[in-house]
Amino acid sequence: MRPWRTEALARAVLVAALVLLAGAAGKVHAEAPVARGFSAAGLARVSAFLRGEVAARRIPGAVLLIQQHGKPVLSESFGLRNVTTAQPMTEDSIFRLYSMSKPITSVAAMMLVEDGKLALDDAVAKYIPAFADVQVGVPQTGGKLALQPLARPITVRDLLRHTSGITYGFYGDSPVRKLYAQAGLFDGDPDNAQFVARLVRLPLAEQPGTVWDYGHSTDVLGRVIEIASGQSLDQFEKQRLLDPLEMRDTAFFVADDAKRPLIAEPLPGDWFDRPVAGITEATAPRRWESGGAGMVGTIKDYARFAQMLLGGGELAGRRYLRRETLAQMTSDQLAGTGVRTEPEFYFPGRDSSFGLGFAVRTMANGALPAGEYRWDGVGGTFFFIDPADDMFVICMMQSPSQRGPIQDEVKRLVYAAMNR
Repeated sequence: MRPWRTEALARAVLVAALVLLAGAAGKVHAEAPVARGFSAAGLARVSAFLRGEVAARRIPGAVLLIQQHGKPVLSESFGLRNVTTAQPMTEDSIFRLYSMSKPITSVAAMMLVEDGKLALDDAVAKYIPAFADVQVGVPQTGGKLALQPLARPITVRDLLRHTSGITYGFYGDSPVRKLYAQAGLFDGDPDNAQFVARLVRLPLAEQPGTVWDYGHSTDVLGRVIEIASGQSLDQFEKQRLLDPLEMRDTAFFVADDAKRPLIAEPLPGDWFDRPVAGITEATAPRRWESGGAGMVGTIKDYARFAQMLLGGGELAGRRYLRRETLAQMTSDQLAGTGVRTEPEFYFPGRDSSFGLGFAVRTMANGALPAGEYRWDGVGGTFFFIDPADDMFVICMMQSPSQRGPIQDEVKRLVYAAMNR
């Protein structure tokens, strides 16, 4: 055979092989959706939005992280962490996390489930016997309450998905919520055991397993963790989660006075005129370790936690939760249960359900994908995790008045920045 024919045949064989490989690769991609990337122009619009919010003096400052495939896509600080001292916002700024504490406590509880020290369907009374005798407050005409016995026990699962009947006293005006507000639950800086002993004397707002009601469930879960582990909530979380994840500035208050200048502060007038979820000042030393609302932390710390979740419970070669455990936590735990949701106070929203510690988007909403899970804090922090795009987003600021509008617009801009 002539040399040129030999070369032509070799080239033909090579091309055919490449075509076959391309076809095989195409089949793989068809079976497993490829995460979308970002456009530089789209990311610039995200940054421009937050700079505009600072310039308009709607927020003092913010820190934003968009991370995909384990690497930052956009990491930027905006404005000031303290307008009084004119300190610039930085990624080591410390924020009051409020309800972004709840996912951390929920993960800690599920670690004990994996250890065999807790079970989701255990009655809470197994760990805190006084819960066996709690009653349910049923509103009557004239604003009075009738008390009913439990139809079934409150379970650990109820605490994780907010179906325990335990509520909060700082929002709403139902008779039971008013009792919570007037009960002096936080007088004298109780520890977790004392707080729960006070709480259990109050009636539930609903029968367990009947209504999604946002309240002190995760605080009670924190006390259950203490009893099951034999450690304080802080000790258990530091040993099993925070220290291994190198979340060095995540705690129940700022213990190091040298770090107090790092605390991010709101604009004057844009804060709460009374305690929220029982927390007067999250950064100040106190005995109560509120698993539901009491933590402080940095965006760097929370990014380690979020990346562990996105990694299916694993980070840097260390496993914290099994994949199947995390899948359970981030899937719809209300469907088919008969649990009711009250539109005014159902904070996950109409397109979402609730898992075990997270809101879970169950239906796509425009560009927002099903399967995303998330939560936020009333002080202005929020995060969401999108497994399909191998991405998470964290935004931290201290601005309760702007939390909702900024969260919605940041999320819209993030997905608008993704390549179609």
